[in-house]
Amino acid sequence: MRTPKDRIRQAVSFEVIGLVLVIPLASWAFDLPVSDTGVLGLIGASLATGWNYAFNLLFDHGLKRWRGTTRKTFRMRLVHAISFETGLMLAFLPIVAWWLEVGLAEALVMDLSFVLFYLVYAFVFTWAYDTIFPDPDASPSQAHRDSTASLSSSR
Repeated sequence: MRTPKDRIRQAVSFEVIGLVLVIPLASWAFDLPVSDTGVLGLIGASLATGWNYAFNLLFDHGLKRWRGTTRKTFRMRLVHAISFETGLMLAFLPIVAWWLEVGLAEALVMDLSFVLFYLVYAFVFTWAYDTIFPDPDASPSQAHRDSTASLSSSR
């Protein structure tokens, strides 16, 4: 499992890189001032940072319990990204409507655009992060040792 320090590094780097990308893209896509998308981005990043830490911790504990390892398959990465973004979207929707002074329908379109961006970004980022900073518990050899040990103990 990842250490708290590693989880914080992961969450903060995810948000900082995401903001550098999404603020100018959202400003351009919605024809809004960078100041509006910037503040909205900072609010969203603050919300997402806490969610990121908690969600990844719970997800990894679930994987460890279910599969015996935190190693993520392609399919698990898809489940991870979709679940993370769905939860965040539900929390962020009323904030988008309030900050931009738009109705929920218009805010939903904007929020879905953020979700689509971050869905792809989350998938790519976590894959890159796991490659650059591998979780020792997720190594294929560790997963093999764990499954072999559990087979031996069940005999």
